[in-house]
Amino acid sequence: MEIAKLGEFGLIDRLTNDIKTKNESTKYGVGDDCAVLHYPQSEVLVTTDMLMEGVHFDLTYIDLQHLGYKSAMVNLSDVFAMGGAPRQLVVSIALSKRFTVEDMEQFYAGLRLACDKWGVDIVGGDTTSSFTGLAISITCIGEAPVDGIVYRNGARETDLICVSGDLGAAYMGLQLLEREKTVYYQQVDEARKKNDSKALEALAQFQPDFSGKEYLLQRQLKPEARGDIIERLREANIRPTAMMDISDGLSSELMHICKQSHCGCRIFEKNIPIDYQTAVMAEELNMNLTTCALNGGEDYELLFTVPIGDHEKIQAMEDVHLIGHITKPELGCMLVTRDGQDFELKAQGWNPLS
Repeated sequence: MEIAKLGEFGLIDRLTNDIKTKNESTKYGVGDDCAVLHYPQSEVLVTTDMLMEGVHFDLTYIDLQHLGYKSAMVNLSDVFAMGGAPRQLVVSIALSKRFTVEDMEQFYAGLRLACDKWGVDIVGGDTTSSFTGLAISITCIGEAPVDGIVYRNGARETDLICVSGDLGAAYMGLQLLEREKTVYYQQVDEARKKNDSKALEALAQFQPDFSGKEYLLQRQLKPEARGDIIERLREANIRPTAMMDISDGLSSELMHICKQSHCGCRIFEKNIPIDYQTAVMAEELNMNLTTCALNGGEDYELLFTVPIGDHEKIQAMEDVHLIGHITKPELGCMLVTRDGQDFELKAQGWNPLS
């Protein structure tokens, strides 16, 4: 169905008419000029992410349901990175005429799957037209107790540096998808040059063989916000001194923490957690594995620092890895290689404005 047949308000009603609120702080959601929220005894956290077709995602290899899921998760991740709990989501979309009502239903199916996982309410947004493809802007609203918010600027000398999960897999997934896309379009161009209709028909049904690399694709196309780590830190009575989610790369995020906390750091190459599929893919592409793990981005794992007294508690936590420690600012931000050499960390993560 063409979206124009429904119109803006018809589309909004179709996508949101059966949404039921889950949070007491949501007094009124979709259906009026504003959502109404109430937070009497906690701090409100607000974060916004904009995703642009051709810059942040490629619809050649991500379907709209996965895109909806990922769009929500990258926002929820920011709230978790402050030690908060996400509660509401505001979704704005600009789309061209090539998208149908069914396309938007798939996008919202992904959004709602992510929101249902963490008990988040979709409370409003905006839709408009676009001449340049799909643009997505999502604002997430969360809450945290006054004494429970974790900022980037709290790291102190001797604090331990920790990361959740593993690093570099999302970047390797992107490299894999880009490689297969390039190969596919090269074959299409060759078939067109030869005017080979049979080859073009076969390519229309082409599916790359990703067996053995499923984890890499999952990390790129369906990232997970690590709210589970926040819950486990609370259960273990561990209060991080500084925290960020890893969206642009470990090196970039760690340097943000060090800059805002006025400190230095030492991390150890041997301690950086890397999945086996990531290592295999890096070797296949002849790329430096540590560079990928340091600078790849889009892992959406949590990077945080804790007091040294929490060392035993951290070691007992599943899926949390101790990778280094905070130092005096004059010692700089350093990576200690497997053979004991020191190299200065550089922020080589993704820059959307470059």
